[in-house]
Amino acid sequence: MSALNSGGFRIIGERRPREDAMEQVTGRVRYAADLSFPNMLWARFLRSPHAHARIKRLDVSRALAHPGVKAVITGEDVPITFGILPVSHDEHAVAHEKVRYVGDPVAAVAAVDEATAEAACKLIEVEYEPLPEYMSVEEALTKPGDPVQEYTRKGNVHKAVALEFGEVEKGFAEADHVREDLIYHGASTHAPIEPHAAIGVPDGKGRVAVYASTQTPHYLHRMLAKVLGLPMAQVRVVAQPVGGGFGGKSEPFNHEIVAAKLALITGQPVKFVLTREEVFYAHRGRHGTLMWVKTGVKNDGSITAMHFRSWLDGGAHASFGLATLYYTGALQTSTYMIPNYKFEGARFWTNKPPSGPKRGHGTPQPRLALEIHMDKIAGDLGIDPADLRLKNAVEPNSVTANYLKITSCGLKECIERVVEASGYREKRGRLPAGKGVGLAVGAYLCGAGLPIYWNELDHSQAIVKADRGGGVTAYIGASEIGQGSYTVHLAIIAEVLGLEMNDIYLAAADTALTPIDLGSYSSRVTFMSGNAALQAAMGLRDMIASAVAGKLAVPAERMVFAGRRVYDRENSERGMEFAEACEVAEARHGVLVSTGGYKPPKQGGPFKGSGVGPSPAFSYSAVVAEVDADPETCLVKVEKVWVAHDIGRALNPMLVEGQVEGSVYMGIGEALMEEMTYRGTLVKAPSLLEYKIPTSLEMPEVVTILVESDEQAGPFGAKEAGQGPILPVIPATVVAIHDALGVRIDEVPATPDKVLKALDDKAAGGAGRVGPSKAPDFKYPEPERVPLPWTAGNKAAAGGER
Repeated sequence: MSALNSGGFRIIGERRPREDAMEQVTGRVRYAADLSFPNMLWARFLRSPHAHARIKRLDVSRALAHPGVKAVITGEDVPITFGILPVSHDEHAVAHEKVRYVGDPVAAVAAVDEATAEAACKLIEVEYEPLPEYMSVEEALTKPGDPVQEYTRKGNVHKAVALEFGEVEKGFAEADHVREDLIYHGASTHAPIEPHAAIGVPDGKGRVAVYASTQTPHYLHRMLAKVLGLPMAQVRVVAQPVGGGFGGKSEPFNHEIVAAKLALITGQPVKFVLTREEVFYAHRGRHGTLMWVKTGVKNDGSITAMHFRSWLDGGAHASFGLATLYYTGALQTSTYMIPNYKFEGARFWTNKPPSGPKRGHGTPQPRLALEIHMDKIAGDLGIDPADLRLKNAVEPNSVTANYLKITSCGLKECIERVVEASGYREKRGRLPAGKGVGLAVGAYLCGAGLPIYWNELDHSQAIVKADRGGGVTAYIGASEIGQGSYTVHLAIIAEVLGLEMNDIYLAAADTALTPIDLGSYSSRVTFMSGNAALQAAMGLRDMIASAVAGKLAVPAERMVFAGRRVYDRENSERGMEFAEACEVAEARHGVLVSTGGYKPPKQGGPFKGSGVGPSPAFSYSAVVAEVDADPETCLVKVEKVWVAHDIGRALNPMLVEGQVEGSVYMGIGEALMEEMTYRGTLVKAPSLLEYKIPTSLEMPEVVTILVESDEQAGPFGAKEAGQGPILPVIPATVVAIHDALGVRIDEVPATPDKVLKALDDKAAGGAGRVGPSKAPDFKYPEPERVPLPWTAGNKAAAGGER
């Protein structure tokens, strides 16, 4: 694409502020909770005080009679189930027949104001029959009684998978050294500044619009139509700017459906804004995950085989859980050459708010286990941890044992550059007591390879329109969730058309106005929606170029778009202003509209579940974290972080650095303090007073190094930056604690009490380790044995050699 204009890129690659920066910093952005409509009602939920119980009796008559109440609904009014994955629609907008976690909605009230709705909820009478409560994977497996969900017919086992690529036992037999580790990554939640919010607005003709804080307007659109029993054409979703999503708003929620249902019943707009406590019940955060990993290596560090197991605490509903489960096993091979690989994983139902996708979706947990494990193997072999990773790092244009196609790959450069910038080799093991450094790497997707529901259509679409006055409008289906995706779209289109970003209007994330986009998740927007926008802009450019070339009597390929002009490359005086060019083009072509779409190439291997993990491209990251761990107070402070991220090409380095720093911030929180804990069946700390997240005082200096590998399939060579950098931050921090204090914390968050326990164990002559000691007694199914992709007969399926 660099040949678009003879002078190269004008906007792509420049450090520019976000187009909505002033609106953000001055508070002019209107979020869903800021919206108001005439005659608007407010809605509230009555929520269950029980973690698991049957609803024996439900009387709403007193609430209905309360002054100011306009409607009350129960599960009988919305009996159709919904969910995000087609194979597991297991949620009701309001609990139907039984509740599955403390906070499960059992009724909803619409009233003239929020206080009235809240008061009416207290008048609803509910009689419950308590059922056995399963608050851990161990209880889910061993405690008798009715399971949390019945439809899987496997007790409290949601799903178990087992896959083997190559001959793992043979690989272990060929190893000089074999190591096993058991590691736990605690559950955490998204803690966005903006709570969940939605407003249902009826039009008096049987149709309803929902204005929502959502990352996935298209999927919400589908589920609203399903549960409400309406054609999709009678439902509209308008995604508002999202004040913090991180995956927590990437599926349909009951408050969104209930707002629409109550709006249709009352004929008035109905607003639903969750309280901070209720956001913890909505959850969908990081699965608490126990992992066991066994790896065989040669004396020089070469990996011969790996066996990985995971046990996931899924909570009460499926959410994205099936994908999460597969993700815990799919991406180990994306960073290291593993010639024989076996994965066994299982997700379990418990009576907790459902777990789902949080930044990095299912990959930070196994990355924590793998990177701690690799650090220990390096110690066993007496090899520098950086050298061990460089020895096993995947190469560009290769294929992994589980059929992932690696295209561009800057992993080795990322490792080398953070090691050099941080002085890692000079510092490791040589800093004063209590000071330490840790190294880790990671890889992430540039969008999922498959849509959430099966279809052969585009994953992202875009429309770019120009009028005879030179006005350009882009119609994009993707949501802006704080990552600056709208700015990226404008930059792509402006670069192609020779305009400035503020010359282009953007209409986005409105199912009545914009084309389809599957959502802002899996770091797919820049890559997939950006490709769609690029294609649409190129189509419009070609229309204008052909018309202007005809008028100037020069070849169309000589047309240059720059400086708001269209002109002949060989004679810049021969040309016209962009507005005149649009008028000339409209006279020739009619309405100037161009469309673009993106669908990933078909990928995956010949095995069940192969659609989870493949991506059009993978980003790569390496992190060195330097910590100060006080042996007296056991407080750990991250003092500095060096991050190298393979971005492909940075369309806007300023935005990329912001995303990287955001990943560092969130990673430090998960490494040291964030955890969804419970007091019995209750969320222990459903507020931001008790749920600890880093403040500006805990945020270290971050040195961001952008590695550009120029991904040929990405728009202008770009790859993702929103999620990948978080993966190595967590293990790098934990490994740095070991370098500082000589103790192993094999579970996160690595809180002061765990550090103290490990130090006490070391002082008493123990191993100086804190972490899980026992795996659940669970029998995985017989593994599906999959031939390696580089064996005879499989090269075509794999896309080439290893």
